[in-house]
Amino acid sequence: MARAPRGTALPLAVWVLTRTALLLFVLGPLTFPGPDVTTDVSVIYRGWYEVLRTGTFPLDDVTWQYPPAAALAILSPGLLPWLPYDTAFYVLVFLCDLLVLLMLRAARRPGTAPWALWTWVAGVPLLGPTVYARYDLMVTAVAVAALLAGARRPRVLGALAAFGALLKVWPVLLLVGVERGRASRRAWGTAAVTAAALTAGFALAMPGATAFLGFQRDRGTEVESLGALVFHVARHLGWRGEVLLNYGSVEFMGPYVGLVSTLALALSAAALVWLLVWRLRAREWGPATTADAAFTAVLLFTVTSRVISPQYLVWLVGLAAVCLVRPETRMGRPALLVLAATAVTVLEFPVWFGHVVASDALGIGLLVARNGLLVAAAVVAGRRLWRGPAAAPAGVSPAARADGRATAR
Repeated sequence: MARAPRGTALPLAVWVLTRTALLLFVLGPLTFPGPDVTTDVSVIYRGWYEVLRTGTFPLDDVTWQYPPAAALAILSPGLLPWLPYDTAFYVLVFLCDLLVLLMLRAARRPGTAPWALWTWVAGVPLLGPTVYARYDLMVTAVAVAALLAGARRPRVLGALAAFGALLKVWPVLLLVGVERGRASRRAWGTAAVTAAALTAGFALAMPGATAFLGFQRDRGTEVESLGALVFHVARHLGWRGEVLLNYGSVEFMGPYVGLVSTLALALSAAALVWLLVWRLRAREWGPATTADAAFTAVLLFTVTSRVISPQYLVWLVGLAAVCLVRPETRMGRPALLVLAATAVTVLEFPVWFGHVVASDALGIGLLVARNGLLVAAAVVAGRRLWRGPAAAPAGVSPAARADGRATAR
């Protein structure tokens, strides 16, 4: 019988134990503190499923704010018709979780510390059952596969990044760090063709493929975002606003909310400009640069977003794990900061979400800690990416270094 590679037996055992606990939480035998996080699947996703089965997108539901390929994630429990919808969904997320673990394990290189596996093994359960009750882990699995394949197959990276972007937009950022030249042309060209073909296919097959754009545009400032801290404090100073369920999330409504939302969009635009400047001035790519740049880009757009939902952290955990597969990565410290932010996230949602909504001292403190850690991670990651790739660690063979820069012929 084949043995697990040295250093992977303990992570695998911990993965089994923690994922069993997550399944018990979402399936019901165990109760997690805070509000029930499974209603998104049992009520919202199930409702969308019934509409999508008729061959159209949920045109009259403003909570449908996802690109057209998200329909595949919502419809996927139909692959297991012998199970109830929500149970089938959790099983499929569990299998995607396992797939990421196996991909990371297979991608380990000489000189790689065990932190890549541990980042995924520990980071996912730190989010609590929310991580299994949203489809973001499925998208993360696509992104991890894209980056791991992209070292040798830029066309595969492009195709998977495009597919991921049509699931939930952010995987398009995986293309930011592809090395300029032939690899970049292949990745970006394949991404463009894939995105165009899939979008056209959905538009022809199902009415309402682009309805999400209008619903997403009208989003406000969600209570867990960085900009929301302004209003959490302002509520104690007489600000005349309120917290309401709006467009499927808990948002601030009232004076100056539009201004703060616009500033968040401006910060996202500034982050994009910074990434473009980095790409134009970068002269050297190392084996870890593509993954490091993708991780940094997603960090920047997460921090500046009008919405920082708890499940967004699984994106960062997955990309951090991919970075750590490479001994040459410069993202070790930002990855640790993201894990710390993930641990705080489960406290602000779902455990003490009532305190966050109430803007009391505990709620504000949790948001300051979580968002502060994310900002610190983004700043450190940005500085390290700007400085350029690190030298290969001692003990890493030239062949292993070259492997990270290989492209398909």
